[in-house]
Amino acid sequence: MKVLITGGAGFVGGQLAKELCLKGHTVDIVDNFNRGVYDSFILDLVSNKSVKIFNVDLLDDRSLDKFDADYNIVFHLAAIIGVTHVMQRPLEVLTANVRMTENVVALSKRQKKLHRLVFASTSEVYAGSLIHLQMAIPTPESTPLALTSLELPRTTYMLSKIYGEALLNMSGLPITNLRLHNVYGPRMGMSHVVPELIKKTWQAGDGDYIEVYNVDHRRSFCFIDDAIKMISALALSSESVGMTVNVGNDSPEISMGEVAELIAAVVGRKVRIKPIPSDAGSPTRRCPDTTLLKKLTGITSEFTLKMGVKISYDWYRETVFEKQGISAK
Repeated sequence: MKVLITGGAGFVGGQLAKELCLKGHTVDIVDNFNRGVYDSFILDLVSNKSVKIFNVDLLDDRSLDKFDADYNIVFHLAAIIGVTHVMQRPLEVLTANVRMTENVVALSKRQKKLHRLVFASTSEVYAGSLIHLQMAIPTPESTPLALTSLELPRTTYMLSKIYGEALLNMSGLPITNLRLHNVYGPRMGMSHVVPELIKKTWQAGDGDYIEVYNVDHRRSFCFIDDAIKMISALALSSESVGMTVNVGNDSPEISMGEVAELIAAVVGRKVRIKPIPSDAGSPTRRCPDTTLLKKLTGITSEFTLKMGVKISYDWYRETVFEKQGISAK
């Protein structure tokens, strides 16, 4: 199959491209490198003759006109993500994410043999339902969606992803929406909670305090290798056409304080936690019901949180902290 991945130089996109290459598919990567970086991983990836990379601005309505019309699968992963970016650039998050999705749908409509258009949505779509409705946790995909306050910067990210799901659903294309739940691992940059806590802990000395936001908020995490297997299986499954599917783990659901303690144990620091007030709009709980995911793919995670954190820490320590290497912005 011939595959196009937008945001393909990023954390999830790069790993997905590698997985698909190993399965014998031809992959074209599209990225503008605002967040993704040309690190050793990408350089090694594009050395494979079955991978091509294109520096493209998806906000340009004409940017995808030059691309072929023979893609079998299009993955739309490109977006402005990360709490730091969302809080600092909420208007851009809303407008840019929507425009990029519109342009990718237009590209997909030109394809003559399209098997699937896959959209990377987010668990953030459930944030309003947690506040306003009696939402089940673990949360199934059938949960009605309610909005958080429109004055909150975080709402812009949620809205861009809800719009994206709706756009795909109404496109008339063979689509699958993926609601990703706290996927983490090497190369994801520093604007996410796991690498952020890893860095704070690595820099701290025994007895030092590290600041932890939302210390009582609970999440379930999914290591990148497991998530990639889930994503690729859903894209290749004929049963997932037209589906919206949670991607992640339904257990363990763990507090951010417990995550910080686990990271401290992995890093080998005896640190103390200094709770910091919650940022506005952060959901108190987030845990997916993965019944549909398992029914469609038969996949369950192989990596425990401790295993994934250990792999992530080793990569960040060696690549970023000690060698001053680059990671996603």
